[in-house]
Amino acid sequence: MPYSRSNPSPRYREMTELYRRMHREGEKSMGLTPEKTFPGASLLPHVIRIKELIDSSGALTLLDYGCGKGKLYEPHGLQIPGVGVFDSVLEYWDIDEVRCYDPCYDRYSALPEGKFDGVISTDVLEHCLEDDIPWIVAEMFSFARLFLFANIACYPAMATLPNGENAHTTVRPVEWWQEIFSAASAGYPQVAWKTLFEVHAEDGHVEHG
Repeated sequence: MPYSRSNPSPRYREMTELYRRMHREGEKSMGLTPEKTFPGASLLPHVIRIKELIDSSGALTLLDYGCGKGKLYEPHGLQIPGVGVFDSVLEYWDIDEVRCYDPCYDRYSALPEGKFDGVISTDVLEHCLEDDIPWIVAEMFSFARLFLFANIACYPAMATLPNGENAHTTVRPVEWWQEIFSAASAGYPQVAWKTLFEVHAEDGHVEHG
């Protein structure tokens, strides 16, 4: 039987609790405080790309799936390189609503209801167990009306989980991920989707669309 939201893999809840623990206690192997552990900063390199998707689709509502602590949505004076300074990413995107969802952070742990014009996910899926990824990606599509954007790292993380495992629990090549998204998208032909992959190269990280 394939796994699903109602029937996740045997380790799904165990892994969720490990990430909840890191949100509470911090990433100890790297010496990060709870405040600096999964703050949602991985969104920053992609805010311009997401703005382009918002403008081209006419989106007014977004779901940030796996938002972490969602700090970029809080007013603090956000510097976007080459663009300017904004009160928050919400001001820059100029939309009506962003709904934050992260099952591992209490503030945003409630599963969303309804649909959103766009769904975004940055530095999330590689932290999920491989057995659960097909249903998680399908669930992301199910929330989207117009578009889905996902950024995925294809290399091990620097961070480790409290049980000693690497925080990137699924490290797979670009082609594997593309097959997952292609399969999930078949049920949602009205949703445009864009994936951006980060891979290691000798001179640093390389992004693949």
